[in-house]
Amino acid sequence: MSELLSPDRAIEKLLAAMSQTDASDLHLKVGYAPYYRVAGVLRKVDMPPLPDTDYIEEMMRTLVPEKRRHEYEEHGDLDFSAKGDGGERYRINVFRCTAEMHAAVRRVESKIPSFDDLNLPDIYGKLVLQSVEGLVLVSGVTGSGKSSTLAAMVQHVNAHRSMHIITIEDPIEFVFHPQKSIVSQREIGIDIPDYHEALRYVVRQDPDCIFIGEMRDRETMQAAIQAAETGHLVFGSLHVSDAQQTFNRILEFFPRGEHGFIRSSLANSLTAICCQRLLPGIKEGSRYPATEVLLNNSVVKDKIIHEEDQDVPAVIAQSTEEGMRSFTLSLKELIENEKVHFDTAMDYAPSREALESAVKGIKTQAQSLVGRVRGSGRSGG
Repeated sequence: MSELLSPDRAIEKLLAAMSQTDASDLHLKVGYAPYYRVAGVLRKVDMPPLPDTDYIEEMMRTLVPEKRRHEYEEHGDLDFSAKGDGGERYRINVFRCTAEMHAAVRRVESKIPSFDDLNLPDIYGKLVLQSVEGLVLVSGVTGSGKSSTLAAMVQHVNAHRSMHIITIEDPIEFVFHPQKSIVSQREIGIDIPDYHEALRYVVRQDPDCIFIGEMRDRETMQAAIQAAETGHLVFGSLHVSDAQQTFNRILEFFPRGEHGFIRSSLANSLTAICCQRLLPGIKEGSRYPATEVLLNNSVVKDKIIHEEDQDVPAVIAQSTEEGMRSFTLSLKELIENEKVHFDTAMDYAPSREALESAVKGIKTQAQSLVGRVRGSGRSGG
């Protein structure tokens, strides 16, 4: 695409090429050629720079929902989903930057991934099938795979349990088709004005399972906790890096005077916090999640109530037999199974010293085994 096409033709070709190049994202900025993100790396598209904001606005014209265009004009930012001619789905954010429209387009896989597809540990499947009620949070930074993990969780419920699932999303990414469950998907800005409005009425819609795309404010968080306390299974996400910070983030939504009440409610309603970081694998283009899983047991409840969040990492490390997992354990397994390089794992480790010590244990065991084999060979000779 060495020459500049008309805006509608250009966006059509750029979107179509995303699946061909296995690009996860497309970036459109005035004065730059488009960029794809492939396997986590930005790659420039062979195309002239996009000349001005009018060109990008024309590219987006057929994608932006008609009834939501005023939101961009008023706020300078808009999230929405769109479907390509071939049925592909995209999550799109258009945003104003120095009075010009820029866009970030995320390609959404049409196939809802399974836990095996995402290389997630067995505890995820057990957690989803055994939890009748409670709050399950998936935490991670941007690009850590939270959306895919949550989709896999909801799909696992859909495939194995008889429930009424209601999702509240901004925007809808994966489309769920009813299997054992029935599913109602609601999109912010299309079906309902905002999360707060959707959550005001959700418990009146007879749900068993509620999926909230992202916990963004006090009202959303409080509604999620209350729904979990009243016997619903609730899934949601938070933009933080680990379990300990998840508690900090939740409490930031509320005044200090309410923290005692929120801690008590959270101790009773929380089922699990699943955190993840996505690492580049040894095989080119591959990526693997390092996971941290906190399950709410009697010890965790006590830590939550008594404001002892700093003890959470130690509790996780001491409770692996229950299914809890630390990032250090997960990174050690990725190294041991030759999924990621040691240096890569060290870059993502919360404690380089702890990981180095854990990996040293692997090497020591291996060396000891080699020594025993060699010794056995000499004695036999």
